[in-house]
Order: sequence, then C-alpha cells, then structure tokens
Amino acid sequence: MAVKKKATVKRKTTAKRKTTKKKVTKSKTKKLPFGGYAINFAGRQETVEQVFGNKPIAPSEMTKRIWKFVKSNSLANS
Repeated sequence: MAVKKKATVKRKTTAKRKTTKKKVTKSKTKKLPFGGYAINFAGRQETVEQVFGNKPIAPSEMTKRIWKFVKSNSLANS
C-alpha cells in the first residue's frame, strides 16, 4: 500500500512592520562651553599664587577661587 503525502498548504506572508526611526536633529547654533560662559584669560598678569594663595587647597576650593577671580575681573562673557 502506498503512503499518501499530505497536501502542503502555503501560508500567506504577512507584511513586514514598518519601523519608524526618529530623526535626530542637531542644533544649528554652536553651544558655548561652560553653560554659556566664554572665559578669556589672555593678557592677564596675575600668577597662580596670587589667585589661589601659597597654601595647598582642595580642588573644590580651587574652583570657587577661579570663579571668584573670573567674576571679579569680568572675564566671562555671558
């Protein structure tokens, strides 16, 4: 007795889902460093000791003194 083959049914292929990619837009204006501050130290005569002092200090204190110096001498353009 011969074995009958089962009829194969072709399935319809489903349409592929379209993936939407969000376009990344870059700002056309150039972003200034330091949150909008442009600092210019050109032509300054002060030494590091005059700004920081001659004793060792922590980095956080250095940052505070730099900004105090920048603001008191109007070196930042906002």
